[in-house]
Amino acid sequence: MNASSFPYARLRPLVLMAVLSLAGCHIPTKVQHPVLRDDVPLAGLPTTAGAEWPAAEWWRVYHDPQLDRVMALVMQQSPDLEQARTRVKTAEQSVRVAAAQAGLTIDANGQLTRQRMSDHGLIPPSLLGFNWYNQADLSVQLEYDFDWWGKKRAAIEAALDQAHAAEAERSAAMLTIQNAVADAYFGLLADENRLALTRQAVGVQQRLLHIAELRVRQGVDLPDTVQQARAQLASTQQMQATLEGSIQLRKVVLAALVNVSPAQLPPLEPRALPELEGAIPDNAHLDLIARRPDIAASRWRVEAALKQTDVARADYFPDFSIKAMAGLSSTDQGAPSFGGLTTGSKGDLGNLFTAGSRVFGITPAVHLPIFEGGRLKANYGASRAQLDAAIADYNVAVTDAARDVATQAVTAQQIAARREKQAAQIKADKALLANAQARTARGTQDARQSLNAQAQLLQQRDQAISLQAQAISTDLALIKALGGGYRSDIDSKAVQSAAASSPTSNPAGAP
Repeated sequence: MNASSFPYARLRPLVLMAVLSLAGCHIPTKVQHPVLRDDVPLAGLPTTAGAEWPAAEWWRVYHDPQLDRVMALVMQQSPDLEQARTRVKTAEQSVRVAAAQAGLTIDANGQLTRQRMSDHGLIPPSLLGFNWYNQADLSVQLEYDFDWWGKKRAAIEAALDQAHAAEAERSAAMLTIQNAVADAYFGLLADENRLALTRQAVGVQQRLLHIAELRVRQGVDLPDTVQQARAQLASTQQMQATLEGSIQLRKVVLAALVNVSPAQLPPLEPRALPELEGAIPDNAHLDLIARRPDIAASRWRVEAALKQTDVARADYFPDFSIKAMAGLSSTDQGAPSFGGLTTGSKGDLGNLFTAGSRVFGITPAVHLPIFEGGRLKANYGASRAQLDAAIADYNVAVTDAARDVATQAVTAQQIAARREKQAAQIKADKALLANAQARTARGTQDARQSLNAQAQLLQQRDQAISLQAQAISTDLALIKALGGGYRSDIDSKAVQSAAASSPTSNPAGAP
């Protein structure tokens, strides 16, 4: 037998054992890619043709420089975002760990041993002529596992999919924080606008109280009118105190979201609330899956679970590997002396680097799962259960997304209808105020009717601001429901093509 035929001749028994092993066990069929829903159930929901999806920096649509500064601070300071980034880094390292376990492994070893043999051992030193000996070894070992069944490749792909899922979860966390910051900020602006109106209302009630006190002192009205005016003033002042406390609380909440103290927030001056232009794109039922980071994360987890079933299935097949070793080895004997040095040595470790110290070895190996107490079946069953759970989570995410979009869209419609009626009422109250002021100017009536009309108008304007704040909050929720500018490239073919270029791809001619 020549040297070139040595490996093949030695591999024949291993291949025979592998065939017998495969013939003696039931290998589950490969799981095909599950059919996942590609749209969301939004039939019947009114959409707007040509409506744009939220942009990456969606908050800029409100044209508020103060909000832009707060958002920039959030992206730098938020601990939740840093925690999400940490999860992404952990997933990326898992990919590197999975890739490092595949392919060729090369190890270099160096070892020097000095040992004394027992006088009462199996071979007495008196027969050998020495008690002490030195052992020196230098070697390079190579090991390569043939990933013929795609186990390691599937493990790398699963880790890569988990990294994609972690990235999508980071985007979902970022969107949640940004949405909460914008909601708190516009809530702060709404309270400040309402506080300005309430202060005007307090002034109106104070004037009404003064008129009532004058009329009572003159005997025109009963004393109860003064008490009624005081009660109305106290109620308005209570609203003022409530809004002032709410403003301080919203600043605390906003600072907590940004991860700074309230004093470290940038200056936030009162501003008018923005007008809204939000709408649902007409292709929302088709494109929403790629726009929602939570759906993208669920989709990537399905891909990862599918690859894990391939890993579990590959455990049924034998593992083929080959190890090779080349190095130098030398054993010399000698007698010890003080300080750990040898005296009277009969050998010399310098022989380590001579041609006679060369050692070589090659070890082809196969691992056959013959009897494992149901472990393979249990692992495969667990992987299938995880895949089913991932698919169920994906379906739930799609349903939740549809419900979320529909809820916010219907709520926005209801608020828009209420705002339209509120605007009509404000228009009527303005006309009543103008008429009352004209009569007061002509002297046909006192100032009470114009002051009451002004108080009524202020109350309606306060309700209008509250409705506008609700509309903005709903608009923010709709932006979040539409994905907030996130765009996922969920394409399993792209993942597979990327994996095909990995170093663990099947070698030419492999099964």
